[in-house]
Amino acid sequence: MSADVKAVLFDLDGTLIETAPEIADAVNDALRAVGLSEIGLPMVRDWIGHGTASLLVSALGHRLQLDTSGVKAWSRYAEAVSAFDAAYEARCGTRSHLYDGVRDTLALLRARGVRTAVVTNKEGRFTARVLAAHQLTASFDVVISGDSLPTKKPNPAGIHHALGEMGASVKQALFVGDSSIDVQTARNAGVPVWVLPYGYNMGQPIADSQPDRLLQGFEQVLDVAPAAPVHG
Repeated sequence: MSADVKAVLFDLDGTLIETAPEIADAVNDALRAVGLSEIGLPMVRDWIGHGTASLLVSALGHRLQLDTSGVKAWSRYAEAVSAFDAAYEARCGTRSHLYDGVRDTLALLRARGVRTAVVTNKEGRFTARVLAAHQLTASFDVVISGDSLPTKKPNPAGIHHALGEMGASVKQALFVGDSSIDVQTARNAGVPVWVLPYGYNMGQPIADSQPDRLLQGFEQVLDVAPAAPVHG
């Protein structure tokens, strides 16, 4: 990468913020509300990536031994969705935390003239709650959630829409994520992709997705925009 990068786009869950604990709490709140037993955090972590609505269907399907269509036809499905929505809104920010270096790195990128965006499959109302809970809302020029457009990742529309809003081309962009979904999204959009090793990738090693770079820490994102040399 070079100083020609004008826009860096980020996934949210598992890239910027460790959200799995509070998502698991909300899932289990919903399961209990419809008379089902709880699910452990490791399994919930492996389901993160397609949005919380999809994750809840996975949790219900696991407990009920039903496929997606069966879950959505279940008599208490709407009740479970309502219970999850209320629980997750209440739990946003309660057990999540920024990964090391996120706040300072975002501030430095923007100070160096790089525009920033979030492109996530999380539903918009939850994206807004999580960003606000961690005082990150003002850190991004554009936020694209899973329900902002007719499609979501790995469709590239979110990346392309964000770049259009920021006035940057695919040749001036970088996507930073943590999952194979993020890698495929970036490939579909025609932008380079760097990934972090600590996030959510459905239980698979992220290196297997063959990103352009496997970062060791969030601060390495700053390599796209070196600080101006100090003279004098």
